[in-house]
Amino acid sequence: MSGSPESEELPATQTGPKGVIHDWRKFKLESEDHESIPPNKRELLRQMSNPKTSNDDTREKINRKMSVQEYEMIQEEDERCLRKYRRQCMQEMHERLSFGPKFDAVYELDSGEAFLDVIEKEHPLTLVVVHIYDDGVTGCDALNNCLTCLAAEYSAVKFCRIRGSATGAGERFSGDVLPALLVYKAGELLGNFMRFTKHLNEEFFATDVENFLNEYGLLPEKDFAACPVEEENADVE
Repeated sequence: MSGSPESEELPATQTGPKGVIHDWRKFKLESEDHESIPPNKRELLRQMSNPKTSNDDTREKINRKMSVQEYEMIQEEDERCLRKYRRQCMQEMHERLSFGPKFDAVYELDSGEAFLDVIEKEHPLTLVVVHIYDDGVTGCDALNNCLTCLAAEYSAVKFCRIRGSATGAGERFSGDVLPALLVYKAGELLGNFMRFTKHLNEEFFATDVENFLNEYGLLPEKDFAACPVEEENADVE
């Protein structure tokens, strides 16, 4: 995934009670399966999403019709669609409050130059976590797996890994100091943990690595978690 900030502007959402109702009606109209909606209900939804008319008498008739039929529709409202709408609104709000590029994987660095670039040229708001590893060194594979899990939960953090032999400073990163975990932000070294496994139990998991980094204040807030699919049948408050 590209590390460059998204330049596209998100669609504006209206605020205030009338704006929220309008947005919900529009969302409902767009997300409904039109083939399954009776023509009169489809027309009512269309009018509610854009209740503009040039004739005052027609507007009054529509409003009177809406007052009866809208109440009936509320009673029959598709709760799955409502939950989807609420999740979408929360996700958009989260994205508006998020800054800097986003990532979704552990990036393999293949040279010392790539190592320096990710430290010095990454966005200044981006936290960069680099795992220096080598094949056959105890704990390296497990830490790689842990960082893959954390990358899915902390998209604002750029997780990377590089073989000690590829850094150009192999003598500094010999097997007896690996796995090593280095944390940078805006080119500054914030954390330097050699033989990282000495800080953990013999068998460790992503939550153990996460807790360790949190103890040093080296992780941001977790990403927004949308309501999981299995909660689709939960009651809407």
